[in-house]
Amino acid sequence: MLTDPLERLGRTGGLSYLDLVRRRSIGGRTPGELAIPDAVVVPADPGQVQRVLEVCVSHDVAVVPFGGGTSVVGGVTALRGDKHAVIALDLARLDELVSVDPVSRIAVLGAGVRGPDAERLLAAHGLTLGHVPQSFERATIGGFAATRSAGQASSGYGRFEDMVSGVRVATPRGDWRLGVAPASAAGPDLRQLAVGSEGTLGVITEVALRVRPVPAVRRFEGFVLDGWERGSSAMRRLAQSGALADVTRLSDVDETEVSLALNAGWKTLLLRRYLAARGVRTPCLLVLGWEGASKREIASRRKKTVALLREFGAVGLGSSPGEAWERGRFSGPRQRDALLDAGVCVETLETAAHWSKLDRLRDEVRSALRGALGTPIVMCHISHAYETGASLYFTVLAARDDADPIGQWERAKRAACEAITGGPLGTISHHHAVGVDHARYLRAEIGDLGVDVLRAAKSAVDPTGILNPGKLLPAEDS
Repeated sequence: MLTDPLERLGRTGGLSYLDLVRRRSIGGRTPGELAIPDAVVVPADPGQVQRVLEVCVSHDVAVVPFGGGTSVVGGVTALRGDKHAVIALDLARLDELVSVDPVSRIAVLGAGVRGPDAERLLAAHGLTLGHVPQSFERATIGGFAATRSAGQASSGYGRFEDMVSGVRVATPRGDWRLGVAPASAAGPDLRQLAVGSEGTLGVITEVALRVRPVPAVRRFEGFVLDGWERGSSAMRRLAQSGALADVTRLSDVDETEVSLALNAGWKTLLLRRYLAARGVRTPCLLVLGWEGASKREIASRRKKTVALLREFGAVGLGSSPGEAWERGRFSGPRQRDALLDAGVCVETLETAAHWSKLDRLRDEVRSALRGALGTPIVMCHISHAYETGASLYFTVLAARDDADPIGQWERAKRAACEAITGGPLGTISHHHAVGVDHARYLRAEIGDLGVDVLRAAKSAVDPTGILNPGKLLPAEDS
């Protein structure tokens, strides 16, 4: 058990804008106002995790599972609820490749394995998970499962829950193992109850995952479409024709313009002139990436994709834009630190909707953010597309209100969430999860009965309510 102040501070919250603002003590806030765990416990194996929970039940201590600490919705905030103390249960030592079944292509990984380490461990067996979200460098296998993560190559590899074959979960009621076959009709799929439970129904200690051979060839490139409507229509056509690349990412006009402005120079000037000559007045950048066993395989898939894009007037830009995106795919958090230093309020939020509602949802969220923040820069992209709809990922930049930086963003986020749930137009979260920030909006999405079902499940596995208080369930039900 660790009680050193620095160790406890290191497990204080995640990496949201508000988490960073509080740590920086902006606006007169001090570290004493942070939700700091009373201690940190670092178990070495699933058995020790189970014993920690048993001790915490007997002493009525709240437990917050902690992986990479990358939550941006308050999912790892050390809330104690009605308990007299709270610990952060750091899973960093559950960092092993437990087993590999190359015949079935299933690998069991400890919950504390970070993204890069998972790929390194699997590569020794010629395998890959292929799950690469922006949090990849720090986030863990257990965190991916607990939050229903979606990687940047989800069109090819699937979302994380699509990869889960089985889970092992420590609960106050005992060790819980799920998943014995590739498919089953033995009642509801309880694996999917554990996946996405955000530490409120148990502590995920091991995850059995579908893996694939390491791709021999990767190809990234860029295209431009004229305007958001044409771009999103092209994305829908690709998704409904089975022609999506493994990575398929469409930036709107504002996000594309910021990208071009950040790369100002003679090459960008020539590109602007070239696009204007091709009749592109409102460029939207489309990044595509393919992974496969051979150049021939990728060429075959690419041919169908490019043929469809040409029907929408897409202009090919070659490999440079795609390769530049791949090189900088994890740079967002570091850029955010620099923007914070410069006095900028910078945050992201995401949602998803059916194609018929997507453009309206984008307009409503943009209007809500502008109404709350005045004259912000609001950028948006689609990074996950499906036959029936797609995700929207917003990045917001505004002049920070140093007198009330926390209230400034809370008001803007509330306005955006109300725009999303009005109707509702979309889901409150496509891949960031619920945590604290979205809990109040969950009822609007799943209904009173859905909340009751979750509450009943929590009561069954966590009767004294020690697991991650204040997360997932609306406050009055936590």
